[in-house]
Amino acid sequence: MIKRVKETSCLENLHQGCGRVHIQKNLTEEDQVEGLALFATVIVEPHASIGYHLHTKDAEAYYILRGEGIFLNHLEERVPVKAGDLCLITKGQSHGLENPHDMEIELIAIVY
Repeated sequence: MIKRVKETSCLENLHQGCGRVHIQKNLTEEDQVEGLALFATVIVEPHASIGYHLHTKDAEAYYILRGEGIFLNHLEERVPVKAGDLCLITKGQSHGLENPHDMEIELIAIVY
């Protein structure tokens, strides 16, 4: 399968975070890839965040492609992250991501 990405969504205050986050959904549940709910390229603008939120039915991974930020893990610990880091949470855990810097964070988000 080859899938061409059609559009990027710009979301304000995602999961009660602050600022703007751009999401390009490469694969979704509609594509019927077994075990994969979402594969997306995400841009977190400078000084924006993805609010701390719970995953009741799935797990998620963030792979940081560029930039630096603060990952809020399931223990609500604030952990510095940078390009090359993989942030994982399992079903039933919460997480978030803050970008306190003047440069964007680009990441791949995988929900499974």
